[in-house]
Amino acid sequence: MNLFLIGFMGCGKSSQAPLLSERLGLPVMEMDREIEERAGMTIREIFERFGEEDFRMRESGLLRELGDKSYVVSCGGGLPLLLGNRRMMRESGRVIYLTAAPETILKRLERGREERPLLRGGAGLSEIRSLMESREKHYRAAADFLVATDGRSPEEIREEILSLPPFSG
Repeated sequence: MNLFLIGFMGCGKSSQAPLLSERLGLPVMEMDREIEERAGMTIREIFERFGEEDFRMRESGLLRELGDKSYVVSCGGGLPLLLGNRRMMRESGRVIYLTAAPETILKRLERGREERPLLRGGAGLSEIRSLMESREKHYRAAADFLVATDGRSPEEIREEILSLPPFSG
């Protein structure tokens, strides 16, 4: 069974994956990094050369490959936008939606925003809020559980996730 971490960029997926991996004894699959490695280019370059639709197809293909394997999966922020992806995640594991306020996201993304194709050009709070709102229904539709990350340590977040079924017994 996979453990999928979903949510907007900067919500804590990449921070939580190794912490959960250590406790659960499962390998980490950082989807964005895996796609970059396979493509031999950054996500930004994929978006620029091939477009967002191509990138989303790469995400879906990688998700299909996970099938019935067991990973802690740090998903790209847009993975749950497609109904097929939401179904695949629900069929092959548990889906945890990590949330954070737009203000928290903005602060967490201060460095490296230029590397994120959807936030290039210095996107501010209103752009982040708008993009988060457009994705909210997809995240909720995919999620088995919702975990808020604002004002909490990585260890507190990990322990809440581990207290959820099926981890809590």
